[in-house]
Amino acid sequence: MFCVYRAPTGDIDYFLKHVEILLNTFHNSKTDFILCGDRNINFIGTNNNKVRVENLLSTYNLTGTVYFPTRITNISTSLIGNIFIDVSSNYTIQPHINGLSDHDAQLLVLEKFAPTISSYETNYIRNINQCTLAEFHFLLSWEQWEDVLGAVDVNIMFNNFITTYLRCYYSSFDKRYVSNSNCTNNEWITKGIKV
Repeated sequence: MFCVYRAPTGDIDYFLKHVEILLNTFHNSKTDFILCGDRNINFIGTNNNKVRVENLLSTYNLTGTVYFPTRITNISTSLIGNIFIDVSSNYTIQPHINGLSDHDAQLLVLEKFAPTISSYETNYIRNINQCTLAEFHFLLSWEQWEDVLGAVDVNIMFNNFITTYLRCYYSSFDKRYVSNSNCTNNEWITKGIKV
């Protein structure tokens, strides 16, 4: 289970209380939790808030995965963005520094969640070729777009545009159902690649 939870910044008691309620509500032997986010609790070194969070999460078999700084400024280094997962999980984690923020991202790869794909699964694909692309462009060129350009509210404009665009898209590119029974059962071929 993946849950995004945002409590008021700096209120550790509020955070611990509500995280415990969530964990109690959804905890069972078949549920795997991923708890992540910026709680403004520095996990470098030892402090009271860190110990309280780790003690609570360890009762649900959750452990922190990040052991490198996630926020680096000119005057400080801290680990305030941590990801907690089941202690028995196989994973790799690494920082992803994109330069857009003073908080670095973390890339967590869970090996146990690799999808298993049936070799007889049926999927659909859109029939996209030169002919259907030409039809799609033709349908779009004949649209007047008055319901898009004539609207005052940007949300209505966007919804009208999407409706018109998808109507042309669906009428140009029909669905074809394909069976994966002829694919070899290579584990590196993910569902996304097959689709």
